[in-house]
Amino acid sequence: MAIALALALAQVLLPGIAADRIGSRVRRYGSVQSVSVTAWPAVKLLWGDADSVKVRARNLSLSPRQAAGLVWEGRGAGSIDMTTAHVQLGSLRLSGASLRKRGSALTARASASAADVSAALPAGVSVALLRSEARSVEVRASGGLFGLSASLVAVAGAQEGRLVARPLGLLLGGFQLTLFSDAHVYVEGIGASSLNFPGEAPGYRLQMSARLR
Repeated sequence: MAIALALALAQVLLPGIAADRIGSRVRRYGSVQSVSVTAWPAVKLLWGDADSVKVRARNLSLSPRQAAGLVWEGRGAGSIDMTTAHVQLGSLRLSGASLRKRGSALTARASASAADVSAALPAGVSVALLRSEARSVEVRASGGLFGLSASLVAVAGAQEGRLVARPLGLLLGGFQLTLFSDAHVYVEGIGASSLNFPGEAPGYRLQMSARLR
């Protein structure tokens, strides 16, 4: 009887305690609206496991490495759904961002205005989206790139779990720049599409697929 009562109390209390703990971790990076946690039986939360976690935030500001670390902290959850109205991810400001975790698979989506993309680039550098296919993005970049002042076509995509960019062409084919790399997040691909709605600033819809390792 005592064991059954303890388990019942755990089922009632532990999800709320876990939600408070997750909320406090996310609040290190901004404003959180709500957090909910489900787990059956709830006692597995004591070992860092959960069935699902849902987080809604207003504004967050963190580096790509901090974002990867936050996802890694939730590795024991079977599913995670996290959304935020706005997020400053390193130098890039994003809106309507979402992160979805199912098992070890991760999918992140967000929108960025053309102005925010320009602000995130080094001074004198500009990019224009050409196409996105095969889990990679092809852009035309102009300015000081790869140690040269030029206009060239570059491709960003996954390579051995890292997100890298490399210029196309015989002369610069050996150059590449690592954009993101983390020991716990294996990047599988990225995508981008143009957003141009009447009366709204032009921008891009961005997506990245990855998995925890």
